[in-house]
Amino acid sequence: MNLAQFPRRRYTEGQTPLEFLPRLTKELNGPNIWIKRDDMLGLAGGGNKTRKLEFLVADAFAQGADTLITCGAVQSNHCRLTLAAACKEGLPCHFIIEERVPGSYNEQASGNNFLFHLMGIASVTVVPGGSNMMEAMEKLADSIRQKGGKPYIIPGGGSNAVGTLGYVACAEEIIAQAFDKGLNIDYVVCTSGSGGTHAGLAVGFWGNNTNIPVVGINISRPNETQRPVIIKDAVATAKRFGLDFPEAMVDCVEGYVGPGYSLPTPEMVEAVKLMARTEAILLDPVYTGKSFAGLLGLIRQGRFKKGENVVFVHTGGSPALYHYKDYFAQS
Repeated sequence: MNLAQFPRRRYTEGQTPLEFLPRLTKELNGPNIWIKRDDMLGLAGGGNKTRKLEFLVADAFAQGADTLITCGAVQSNHCRLTLAAACKEGLPCHFIIEERVPGSYNEQASGNNFLFHLMGIASVTVVPGGSNMMEAMEKLADSIRQKGGKPYIIPGGGSNAVGTLGYVACAEEIIAQAFDKGLNIDYVVCTSGSGGTHAGLAVGFWGNNTNIPVVGINISRPNETQRPVIIKDAVATAKRFGLDFPEAMVDCVEGYVGPGYSLPTPEMVEAVKLMARTEAILLDPVYTGKSFAGLLGLIRQGRFKKGENVVFVHTGGSPALYHYKDYFAQS
């Protein structure tokens, strides 16, 4: 798959580590667990959106843009990293923040919200949960155009056929690292949220004929609505390479969202504590905590066997952990 045909900025020096987790593997007495440390990507605090932004910001420049607009939930990692990329490039950045949990936005909050202001966000517009986010961003873009600006809209999570290229690239990076380590990967497990990471990995491993299945753990929606999101993104991304992606390759696992997006579950709390106390790696409660809880659940259900090699893709998010410290008050 020829990624060199697409414009790209570079925000990370070299590759992120692919590490074996010996203490966690011993604790669980199941498959060999490896982790792809995309929490160590470049830009402020790291995380998976950095890979997507390398292609999205390059596309913005190709279109002559001078301003970035994006959207996300309260404490959005994607918004943090989009703003970081804007800072790196000397561009103003504007947010539309969706208050999915009523009353949850607090301008003075810590975590990612603190970093928004530290890095100098140009504006934050808060809208109610369920709002049409693209419509809200288009309205903001129109106002910027009227003032002579050239805005570029980045969808939530950076998940479209441009941003998803970042995780096609990640799949190829993992393939190369696994070859260097003599590691035969049986499964890759990732968070399945806005879709770009899951779709990009699925396209990347399939398009490179590895036969490595990608299992996405839903963190916001049930399968009936999540699978179509991933399928649409994967099909559109594969078409950029002239390929027809098979829908049957999309594997989404539900049952770990709990009462709702960003709301705590006992399984998430256990997962975050276990990773921290065995391997000193921080997960966040909204994304990686729930997706790792899903991996633990699948191990306990027997889906992954002892001796198999499972790679968990750490998509970052640890700066938000400090905002949600009350979830762990009794830990």
